[in-house]
Amino acid sequence: MMKAAIIGVTGYTGLELVRLIQRHPILQLGTLHSHSQHTANSVAFYPHLQGLVEQAITPYTPEKVMAENEIVFFATPAGVTKNEVAAFAAADFPVIDLSGDLRLKDGEVYKKWYKSVPAKKELLKKAQYCLPEFMETKPGNLIANPGCYATAALLSAIPLVKAGLITDMPLIFDGKSGLSGAGKSLSDHSHFVTADENMTLYKLNEHQHIPEIIHGLQQFDSSLKTIQFTTSLIPVKRGILMTLYAKIKKDVTELELYEAYTSCYHNRDFVRMQPLGKLPQLRQVVGTNFCDIGMGLNPQTGILTVVGVIDNLVKGASGQALQNFNLWAQLDEDTGLKDIPLYP
Repeated sequence: MMKAAIIGVTGYTGLELVRLIQRHPILQLGTLHSHSQHTANSVAFYPHLQGLVEQAITPYTPEKVMAENEIVFFATPAGVTKNEVAAFAAADFPVIDLSGDLRLKDGEVYKKWYKSVPAKKELLKKAQYCLPEFMETKPGNLIANPGCYATAALLSAIPLVKAGLITDMPLIFDGKSGLSGAGKSLSDHSHFVTADENMTLYKLNEHQHIPEIIHGLQQFDSSLKTIQFTTSLIPVKRGILMTLYAKIKKDVTELELYEAYTSCYHNRDFVRMQPLGKLPQLRQVVGTNFCDIGMGLNPQTGILTVVGVIDNLVKGASGQALQNFNLWAQLDEDTGLKDIPLYP
């Protein structure tokens, strides 16, 4: 068994890591840490952990974490890891970062989109962005976990881009997320009075996952320069429904498009293609590491609509982090992650 520390355990993704690691056959919970909330027993803050995970949540030092654990997960907001991961990286201690701090190789791009000072160049050079479905080799010891919107967008679009089936018209992504994607910090967007029975579009043309998606697609088509990407909050707790609109090259059939996806994902445990003519619903992936994808081609317009659904806290964050751990540890990709969705 390997002991795993969690830094940022009191956030939604940190708590999801607790849930997933607690039943992983190889990992076990090590030390738990928070910058703002400390207690001798986690149950004092989170009664749902009673009888399952009852241990201290403490401040930390890198030396303490490395002495008492064998891997660390950073489940912190953007802006934390870049300042605190250097000691771990210098010791080549295994780190999986769930924030956006290490995803973008170009520090100036990070500065523009995150409106913050980037991580040091040597950290960005060492970090490896790992979308598990397209990893061909074992990751290194500094893993940048993809963002939630980026995961849904890339899994929905890569087969098209990889197969060269789209025209030069920009891909259009429309992402709708549950409120847990906004994190625990209070804001008007996540206030019950604002969110209930409402839908709010936010960060129009400014979302920090835009350059991450573009960079991910450029690994398969370097000529792709931009996308259209919008994000909205919907009044559910969990989940992302990503809709992609793509102009398809002339004479490409719907069956050929479908086969591009099935051939891309035929041996991947967590991408489930829906039968042609059927689109996925958000609820069919809640609580799991699955990404379900469906599609339909409009023969009059040549526009393909692709719908991808994920749980933003699992496949979009903590579950994908464990999937990356499994690849790093050279375990079966689905180890500890094959769950039946919470339905209804």
